[in-house]
Amino acid sequence: MRILHTSDWHLGQNFYTKSRAAEHQAFLDWLLEAAVEHQADAIIVAGDIFDTGSPPSYARELYNRFVVKLQATQCQLIVLAGNHDSVATLNESRELLACLNTRVIASAQQDPASQAIILNRRDGAPGAVLCPIPFLRPRDILRSRGGQSGSEKQQQLLEAITQHYEQCYNAACALRGEQTLPIIATGHLTTVGVTKSDAVRDIYIGTLDAFPAHLFPAADYIALGHIHRAQKVAASDHIRYSGSPIALSFDETGKEKSVFLVEFAEGKLRDVTALPVPVSQPLAVVKGTLEEIAQALNQWRDAPAGPKVWLDIEIATEQFLHDMQRQITQLTEDLPVEVVLLRRSRELREKNLGTLQTETLSELGVEEVFERRLQQEQLEEEEARRLRTLFAQTLESLHQEEEA
Repeated sequence: MRILHTSDWHLGQNFYTKSRAAEHQAFLDWLLEAAVEHQADAIIVAGDIFDTGSPPSYARELYNRFVVKLQATQCQLIVLAGNHDSVATLNESRELLACLNTRVIASAQQDPASQAIILNRRDGAPGAVLCPIPFLRPRDILRSRGGQSGSEKQQQLLEAITQHYEQCYNAACALRGEQTLPIIATGHLTTVGVTKSDAVRDIYIGTLDAFPAHLFPAADYIALGHIHRAQKVAASDHIRYSGSPIALSFDETGKEKSVFLVEFAEGKLRDVTALPVPVSQPLAVVKGTLEEIAQALNQWRDAPAGPKVWLDIEIATEQFLHDMQRQITQLTEDLPVEVVLLRRSRELREKNLGTLQTETLSELGVEEVFERRLQQEQLEEEEARRLRTLFAQTLESLHQEEEA
């Protein structure tokens, strides 16, 4: 049995006003070729198919076109919802896509008969048992109780997620019976100790922001999504984030993007191979003083023909950014680059928290604006921590309302 594990496509992402449509199309074309080359029996997408709950029409077209083209490869597709995905949006085409060898799981499955499914090989024989677990929303797996403290809510949620995984795993074991089949579980969440990037929105459910890896069930492979950097969890070969197929923020620049080819033999995990995804749109970060940036830009002066490099320029200056914009434009006008983000260096912004006269909102994220305001208050650390948690919970609630 061979599967391709991928996640966090974020189709429809608006990247500082830039469309990622061409990059996503290039990735999906490559994924189709990889499915054929490696004779994959299934592709598992572990959440965040779309970047928003209401994706633009071109993003839906990319998704639907991929499903149709995949049929010729005899490879089935398993789509799990992520925290960016709308349950309603994914479900609207679920029945139709089921006729195209595609299973869509948009919310937690409570029916034991749906908590585990058989994945067939290309020849039609059973190849694995899947526990199809998407992003778990609190309302899907627990009932709210009044009068609980923050720690009690955290413990209740932790127990509910653990119980849901255990129920799905037990259902998989029952479905497998005496057959020699591996069990694969999925998930879209943050686990303890992973490396995140700027484009990852922390999931605060109640007050739980990370799930301990040792509470996962004893599945042969756990395909995770939500974290954009490919990595193992808790140094375990069988628990992995595939990461996003394209760089979704500038701090992911330079990190190889991949899809995992996961192979099973005799009912057990045999091998996991990272398949590098080709880069179709180069990104780069240039940091330093104006003089250092001018020197660094020379690397593109005699660059071969190709798409313009999208640049994030982080400049060490305390001057107004609009004064710098003109000079940066002059430096780059004859180069095959395009500056999509110009900001003061993060180190300088953090150093000058008390001197905000030249700082602009365009340089800051929502969380940073909140942090600036918090710095103006004389608060105990415990109170500041509580306010940060409440603010994060409020942001997550707003995001979920938008997706709904």
